[in-house]
Amino acid sequence: MVDVSVQARLVPGSRGWRWLADGWKLFRAAPLSWIALVFGYWMIMTVVSVVPFVGVVAVLVLVPGFSVAFMAASRVSEHRQPVQLLLLFAGFRENLRGQIILGFVYFAGIVLLLAASTLADDGALARWMVTGARPGTQVIQSDAFLYALMIAATVYAPLMMLFWFAPTLVAWHSMPVGKALFFSLFACLVNWRAFTVYGVASALVLLVAPFVVLFMLLLFSGGTLRPAAMAVLFPFVLAMMPTLFASFYVSYRDIFAPLPQEGAPQDIPTPE
Repeated sequence: MVDVSVQARLVPGSRGWRWLADGWKLFRAAPLSWIALVFGYWMIMTVVSVVPFVGVVAVLVLVPGFSVAFMAASRVSEHRQPVQLLLLFAGFRENLRGQIILGFVYFAGIVLLLAASTLADDGALARWMVTGARPGTQVIQSDAFLYALMIAATVYAPLMMLFWFAPTLVAWHSMPVGKALFFSLFACLVNWRAFTVYGVASALVLLVAPFVVLFMLLLFSGGTLRPAAMAVLFPFVLAMMPTLFASFYVSYRDIFAPLPQEGAPQDIPTPE
């Protein structure tokens, strides 16, 4: 039965950076378990992706279900309970049919994205994404390839908003797929300030900070510390991936559950 009590909430823009900070706290509560979970996910997706003919399709179809797995791990971590590897399959134990339908919708969205990008670069980006065959340097540096990336990013933005909360709403609130997609898009749009802050904070932490550290190490060592720099970067990536996954849960908790502290978000009318 659908949980009709679900209500999207309007959160302050400042909450955006807290999503990443609180995601770090959830990861820090059980770091080894989180890393094992991420490795397990990568291994499963890698094995599935090499299956002839259906591998690439299956990987995309499974994305929503696995996203619920990390939400479940975050909820368990928040309550100081063990983060177990079996949680990887939690998303497929709750409303499996809905998760599979969401998976095919996500697959269709990615197909649309790649098809749109071919209008700019004759399919170079699409072939890279589907087959893993990297285009030549001349192609990558061309204006056409840059336009293809811009088109892909433009199409992916609304797709990401549709799926930010939809898998969790389907799994935990028994929402129909169409309604969950709409609620997810609506919640993202009305909380655009928080998501903008979150995007900027994520970019600074995940992209700018490691690049600056790597550049400084290479600069002051004259390039001799390249292996050491990469050795520093790898643990950072291991820590940041679970942090990012956990931050998705924090955004869900803020927008679809009340906050007890001062400055809590207020209810906003949600279209039926």
